[in-house]
Amino acid sequence: MSAGQPAAEGRGTLFLLPVALGDAPWNTFLPAQAQAVAAALEHFVVESARAARAHLKQLDYPRPLRDTDIRELPADSAKAPDTSFDALLAPALEGRDIGLMSDAGCPAVADPGARLVARAHALGIRVAPLVGPSSILLGLMGSGLNGQSFAFHGYLPVGETERDDALRTLENESRRIGRTQIFIETPYRNERMFDALLRTLKPDTRVCVARELNSADEAIHTRSVRDWKKSPRPALARRPCLFLLLA
Repeated sequence: MSAGQPAAEGRGTLFLLPVALGDAPWNTFLPAQAQAVAAALEHFVVESARAARAHLKQLDYPRPLRDTDIRELPADSAKAPDTSFDALLAPALEGRDIGLMSDAGCPAVADPGARLVARAHALGIRVAPLVGPSSILLGLMGSGLNGQSFAFHGYLPVGETERDDALRTLENESRRIGRTQIFIETPYRNERMFDALLRTLKPDTRVCVARELNSADEAIHTRSVRDWKKSPRPALARRPCLFLLLA
């Protein structure tokens, strides 16, 4: 692999392994080289072990999973001490390669893993990001909104008043500087978020709903708020969605 920086002598590499966003054969979302890297690894650091085992099966991982070293990231990575990450990186410090995986998409992007990557850099461990699906980029690509200036905001506040205020703030910033605003919601609250978008935003603001990206049920639709109000409601309940707006 040529990605990442050279490793310090005697160190392994930390490979950042994207995984599926849905139920699909690995060759529909991952280059063969990335799958080959994953198949050759024996050590993994993951968001959750159960999801990691399912993803490894999906990647045609050749080794028995019971014999594979799969370790979970700390539950609260932001507050975990460096020693927690040093322990997870121990195989790389001994010269063996490690794979970092989140529960969906790209690790360390809108998902856990950044602190582990930062610690790897500090310890002279080579970091090699591999190509794979990112819901943020896929949604932005398919939205038709501004791809030159954009920001991802993760989850907006849950409370109705705070959420609506956040939407107005994002819309005002988008109008002022032409920035596409991107955010997500817990699937069982998707419909409430959609209702809030139509109730809160200006009629000319464009909203994209990108549902079940990189899966057989993928659907991406961008309309103005005015046109969304005249269109059939999209089926969003309990389905992974990405929301984008541009005022």
